[in-house]
This record gives sequence, structure tokens and C-alpha cells, in this order.
Amino acid sequence: MKNYNNYKWIGLWILVLSVFACKDQTSTISEKKESGAISNESKKETVHTEGQEVMLSARQYEALQMKIDTLTKRSMSGYVEANGQLEVPPQNEAMITSVIGANIVSIEVIEGDKVAKGQTVAYLSHPNIIEKQTMYLNAFSNSQFLEKSFERQKKLYDAGVGSGANFQRAEAEYNASLALVNGFEAQLQQLNIPAAGVRKGTIYQRVALRSPIEGYVEKVSIKTGQYVDPQTDLMEIVDTHHVHADLMVFEKDVYKIAKGQKINFNVHAIPGKKLVAEIYSISKTFEQNPKALHVHAEIENKEGNLIPGMYIQGRIQTDAVMGIAFPESAISIDGEKAYVFSAVKEGEDWSFVPIEVVLGEKDGDWYGISFLEPNASTIKYAMNNAYYLMAEMKKGTAEHSH
Repeated sequence: MKNYNNYKWIGLWILVLSVFACKDQTSTISEKKESGAISNESKKETVHTEGQEVMLSARQYEALQMKIDTLTKRSMSGYVEANGQLEVPPQNEAMITSVIGANIVSIEVIEGDKVAKGQTVAYLSHPNIIEKQTMYLNAFSNSQFLEKSFERQKKLYDAGVGSGANFQRAEAEYNASLALVNGFEAQLQQLNIPAAGVRKGTIYQRVALRSPIEGYVEKVSIKTGQYVDPQTDLMEIVDTHHVHADLMVFEKDVYKIAKGQKINFNVHAIPGKKLVAEIYSISKTFEQNPKALHVHAEIENKEGNLIPGMYIQGRIQTDAVMGIAFPESAISIDGEKAYVFSAVKEGEDWSFVPIEVVLGEKDGDWYGISFLEPNASTIKYAMNNAYYLMAEMKKGTAEHSH
């Protein structure tokens, strides 16, 4: 019985020793597998992240063509954003009307036609036009008769044989007839009817409407045969050679604006085309809705079909200021915050750490920036690939959290 118990304890110890031996062997195999996996993984090119840091190997640094530099000061042009439309000065727009009620018998142009100053654009006809000529002819003939009567009375009066009252009456009647003739002649001139022709007995059946300026026909509001009242708008002529940019500047930005400043703008109807203008006039009164001033600028590179009324968006360049600036590719926007990346070389690798900044005004592909905390001028920064670095940092942080 005693021997049986001894054999029992010896068997139990053998079992325990076997379990520990298996466990050690399993642990050794597991460690070897993990060691082999790490060794294989280290041979791969990966981006390692550790907290708020991004590590790039030398090979990755070269592949991304990273640009590293210290803080750069740059002359940054400030700007004021403004919207508006293309306009022409009032003296380069003309509305053609008739000075007398008449019928349209002929239209000589269509919208879009270029016309010269004084060119006929339509013809009118009406009995009133014939009546004006008849009245002028009668007044002119009567004036001729009264002129002779006046000259006769003047001779008699000068000779001392004529009555002074008769002479004065003849003079008054003649002067009145001259005034009447001149009045009718001015009316004929408004109708573009030559008074000399009427005096010779020619009665014109129709009269010409002429363009008062050179330009393009923008609008035709009449039809052949239509009766038009005096002062009715018939056609609109616009001289687009003098088209300019008319922008609205809000009250808060008015103090930044001055004559001679340049404006970069684009026209919605001509996508991709950048135009440049120079301010030559600033309004002195505010529009109330919205409260803003009109700024007029002469366009320097007039290209394309620039038509008054086209909507434009522009940036008025204000005074340049020296300040710290980063290229747009060196800045990463994450939500409402902006970051740049400091760069430190660690052996053959590079470490990049995000630093929050406040964006200023943009000038071309550069942003003026300011740091939330003081930064030494000797610190180096990544000058490109900021969005890539931010994406890799977020990816590394997500992997670390798992």
C-alpha cells in the first residue's frame, strides 16, 4: 500500500513537469514567430506614428520630394473682396426717341449691329411731319414779305417822310416773323429735315432717326408700322469700348480703398478668364441696401465679349505688408483649425509635428500666418505635402487606438 502511494506521487510530478515543459516550448515557438514577423515587417517601407508625430524614412522623404525650410517673411498684398457688374459711363449710352408722334416705316438695324455716330437706324412718317414743313414754308414766305416791308418803312423813316409808328410796327412784325421761322427751323432740325430743301419747295415724306453716338445696338423696342408717341424709347445704343468694372465696397472696408489700386476680377459669363482693372473713381455717397460705395475701375486687358450688366467678382489689392507666410501646400485645414508641420531629422529619418496657426490674408498661393505660441526662427518646417502628413498622422492615431 505504501509502495502504491509512492508510485502515485511520482506519476503526478511527471505530469506537472510535462505541462511546464510544453508551456515553455509553446512560449519559445510563439516568441520566435513574433520575432520573425517583426523582422519581416521592418523590411517594409511604412509610416510610423507615435502620438502627434509622423515619421518618414529617408526613402519616403525622397519619394514625396519634401521641401524643408525655416520661417519665411514675404510681402503679402492685402485685399478687399467686392462684387458688382460691368457698366459703361452715362455719356456712352444713348436712348433713341422721336420728338414727334409718328409711324415707323422702316427699321435699318437689328440688335447687335455696330453703328456709327449719325448713322440712320430707322425712318418715320406721319402727316404731322408734312404739316411742320408746310408751316415752316409759310412762315418763311411771310418773313420774306415782312422783311421787304420793313426795309421800305426804314428808308422812308430815314428820309424823314415816313411815320415813326409805321416803321416801328414793320420792324416788330419782321422780328416776330424771324423768331417764328427760327423756331420752325429748329423743329425741322430735330426731325433731321434740311430746312434749305424745304425753302426750295421740297416736302419730305419721311424722316430719319439717327444714332447720337458710336456703339452697338443693344435693344430695339419697335416694329415696322408701329405708331410711337414723342419721347418713347425706341432703341438703345451702347459704346462697349468704354465698359468698366463697377464694384460695391462695404462700409467696413471703405477706409482701405484708394484711387490707383489694382483689381483682379473675373466675369461669370467668361469662366477662367482673369481681368485686371485700376480704380479711377470712388463714389462719395453710400447705397443704403446694402450700405456700400460704388468703386469704378478701368479695365486694362479688355478681352472677350464684355457686355454691360455682366456679374463680376473681384479682389481689390490694398497696401502690401511684410509678414510670416507659408505656401498653401504647407498648410493643413482640419475642421476650423489650421496646422503647419515642424520638421526634425532623427538619424536617417524625419519627424514631423503639427503646430496650430491662425491664417491671415491670401496672396496668390501663399497665406500670411501667425502662431498661437512663440516659435524660434531656427525651427524648420515642411513647405509642402501638409495634407498627406495630416492624413498619415490621423491614420497612425487610429491604428494606435485599436
